[in-house]
Amino acid sequence: MIELRPFDSLGTFRNEWLNAHHHFSFGGYHDPERMGLGRLRVWNDDEVAPGTGFDPHPHRDMEIVTYIREGAITHRDNLGNEGRTEAGDVQVMHAGTGITHAEYNMEKTPTRLFQIWIMPDQRGVAPGWGTRSFPRDDRGLSVLASGRPADAGSDALPLHADAAVLAGTLAEGQTTELRLAPGRAAYLVSVTGSITVNGVAASPRDGVAITGESTLTIKATNATELVMVDVAA
Repeated sequence: MIELRPFDSLGTFRNEWLNAHHHFSFGGYHDPERMGLGRLRVWNDDEVAPGTGFDPHPHRDMEIVTYIREGAITHRDNLGNEGRTEAGDVQVMHAGTGITHAEYNMEKTPTRLFQIWIMPDQRGVAPGWGTRSFPRDDRGLSVLASGRPADAGSDALPLHADAAVLAGTLAEGQTTELRLAPGRAAYLVSVTGSITVNGVAASPRDGVAITGESTLTIKATNATELVMVDVAA
């Protein structure tokens, strides 16, 4: 089944420095039909104003993935980690037994990102953080972060969850095919262009929830960047 979630149907939050859209229930936005997909719990589409950001705050027992679409984000945490992740790249934070972090846009332009929360397979893992640069080309989707057994030994950032975050670009008119193993679900967002997923049309930043499908045929109506999460359903 392919369920389209139009961008204008998402939950919203806005203040003087943050413009956020929530694909799943989050903060003050609650929709009992959008509580998550398998172990995928949060997908926020955030725009952070220059020179602002998220002040230090704690998390526990969550895998938090940040994919930068435009600009960059600077991470700091109480473990002593600090780093800058820029457009097209990804950072992963393991909240585990507890971590306090801050995320700031130190750039002169807005930063646009996806923040994705995935519930870990076990509680109480060691907290940590990592970031990595990945090539962007018209070759379909590549695995950026994963805890799937099939991705063990790859150069993907590790996740403490049977899930994977994939991203890539498609040229106008290009088609890519993906297989979903039995019992898996996926959530897909096209960043900049329109696409079809198994014939269902989606506009930029719409959410596409996928269950019960073994093969995905994704065609780019316009050149675009794609981000997808694969999880146990």
